[in-house]
Amino acid sequence: MKRMKATIAYDGSGFAGYQIQLKTRTVQLELLRALKELHKGEPVEVVASGRTDSGVHATGQVIHFDTPFSMPKESWMRALNVRLPQDIQVYDIEEADADFHARYHAKGKIYRYKWSRSKLINPFHRNHLVHVPQKIDVGRMEKAAEAFIGTHDFSSFCAANTNVVDKVRSIWRIDFEEHGEELHMVIEGSGFLYNMVRIIAGTLLEVGLNRREPEELAEIIAACDRDAAGKTAAAHGLYLEKVHY
Repeated sequence: MKRMKATIAYDGSGFAGYQIQLKTRTVQLELLRALKELHKGEPVEVVASGRTDSGVHATGQVIHFDTPFSMPKESWMRALNVRLPQDIQVYDIEEADADFHARYHAKGKIYRYKWSRSKLINPFHRNHLVHVPQKIDVGRMEKAAEAFIGTHDFSSFCAANTNVVDKVRSIWRIDFEEHGEELHMVIEGSGFLYNMVRIIAGTLLEVGLNRREPEELAEIIAACDRDAAGKTAAAHGLYLEKVHY
């Protein structure tokens, strides 16, 4: 058996998240279907670097699976992509070490959050950018984001219903990019708690809209209280961009 490592992209707007669920369409379900068909009806387990919620997109999700087949990279990509729906595609694949694990071996991740600052909602962006027609002060957001850099207990920026006990994570950088009417937040760190990126995005947006002061962020982190932080930003603005190994 060979262990294959694949990098995939998907448009999350048509899925109820990554993880397989009963009676609903998920990314994992479509991957399992494609691999089962490729393996002549034999089920193949798929492991991802992590779950994404309903509506969340990925441009650099990483998965692994085991297979008895041996094919060149181009043949693997063609065989999988022809069996996958058009809102999921494999754009890189390689044989990995036998003990490689897409989730447990991940050393860090990059996420991107996208806002549209246009006056009117672009119907082609409605599932891929979050519309904020108000004026956003990016300088205030950049100043506030400095508080996140480093290693902290991110209990204030984690969904209250999580079962994770250790909420200490490291954030290496938060950058803001302006692309015309689009504003992107790029965040890179060792790992992220459930809804962590979306809560950070929502809280920083409140700073950018003058609803909070940049100096409040250090206090919110220290509070270790979900109620202290801002709203969870909408799922459809979030993209898993890269996984580091």
